Amino acid sequence: MSDQPGEEQTAEVRQRRVPDSPEEKKHLKAPERDDVRPTSDESDMDAVMQDDDRLERLTKSIPQDKGSLGEFADSMLESLPPRWRNWVVRGLFTVIMISTFTFIVNRGATWLMFLVFLIQFKCFQEIISIGLAVYRLYDFPWFRALSWYFLLTSNYFFFGESLIDYWGIVLKKDNFLHFLVAYHRLVSFALYCIGFVSFVLSLRKGYYMRQFSLFAWTHLTLLLIVSQSFFIIQNIFQGLIWFLAPVAMIICCDVMSYMFGFFWGKTPLIKLSPKKTWEGFIGGAFSTVIFGILLSLALYNRPFFVCPVQHYQTDSSNCTIPLAFQLQDYPVPRPFSFVYKILRKEPTVQLCPFVFHSIALSLFASILGPFGGFFASGFKRAFKIKDFGDVIPGHGGLMDRFDCQLLMGTFVMVYIHSFIRVPDASKLIKQIMTLEPNEQLDIFNLLKSELSKTGLL
Repeated sequence: MSDQPGEEQTAEVRQRRVPDSPEEKKHLKAPERDDVRPTSDESDMDAVMQDDDRLERLTKSIPQDKGSLGEFADSMLESLPPRWRNWVVRGLFTVIMISTFTFIVNRGATWLMFLVFLIQFKCFQEIISIGLAVYRLYDFPWFRALSWYFLLTSNYFFFGESLIDYWGIVLKKDNFLHFLVAYHRLVSFALYCIGFVSFVLSLRKGYYMRQFSLFAWTHLTLLLIVSQSFFIIQNIFQGLIWFLAPVAMIICCDVMSYMFGFFWGKTPLIKLSPKKTWEGFIGGAFSTVIFGILLSLALYNRPFFVCPVQHYQTDSSNCTIPLAFQLQDYPVPRPFSFVYKILRKEPTVQLCPFVFHSIALSLFASILGPFGGFFASGFKRAFKIKDFGDVIPGHGGLMDRFDCQLLMGTFVMVYIHSFIRVPDASKLIKQIMTLEPNEQLDIFNLLKSELSKTGLL
């Protein structure tokens, strides 16, 4: 008997007789599970290559960016090398996107929320389109509609209460859509149950695995997209600067990383993104920290950006500036304080705390933020696609541009709740007014007693 396991398996296969008659085929037992295995490493590789080829065929329907600007513009750039042509296209649309974003920011919170929802819907469409292509479910229009139904249901669950409160302030109406606020969770659960039952009724024999796979795909997409957009809009409510600064830091990191990597990049950073380099990563991080400090110094004294949205909507000329944006004295550390002593000045500087907060935000944006992009790169490699779409020439789909924002929005929300946010007195009063009269009196007496102990009464 041979010592080679591959030869043993080959000899065993040769000794197996193929059944001749239908009766023999009928009584032929299926091989045990342990017998069903590849005969060599080459068989494994063949199977992997077949899967890769299958994925490439299935995802051909996903639009991919070709960097085209139209026939006229393409003819003007035709003489440039591909690398420089891509640089021009990316640069042009980066300027267009930043200009559009600046215009929308200056229009206020309402426009920004509509922008977030628009981006959310487009990113959801790009990811769901990949799932539909991979699981070949384009022939099920009713099933596809369910994915969008779950998106709308999730949005109502996440945003229902906060947006109704916001529009009540904007429209200056008390108890605006009070029914939807009072029974928000019940309505949300009822809407989800309708979608769940509809999914079960849409199941078709022979397609169960694919339908359940896309059902899970849809819910994972909702977790990534809707929850992140919810955190981003909650950040907007705390003040436009909590949205503008993190987004601008990510944009700065992307642009400067690309610039440093384009001109000086030589050392590969990570295999998931072969074009990313250590030079670009370090250059982008340093530039983002400097940019974050300058941006905070430029915006800290502007109520339009720093006031909580609800306070600004109520009285834009007299909103309360949060403590994080009020100037405070900080001692100058040694040896720099020696210069102040020579000049016979007090060794202190006036800064608002947000300058230090901006350093923390910019470090996260430049060090951990790019891992959202690496995650998206791994996802695209898994499904053999280059881009999530082709809506932005030179960049790809919207998801290609906002992948790094996935982690950033969550971090800012956690940071605000951990170090910045204080209880909102108006919301506490609203909650107290929903209690029974005897409970309101108990709170009043308890508060009166505490204030008397502290000497405020």
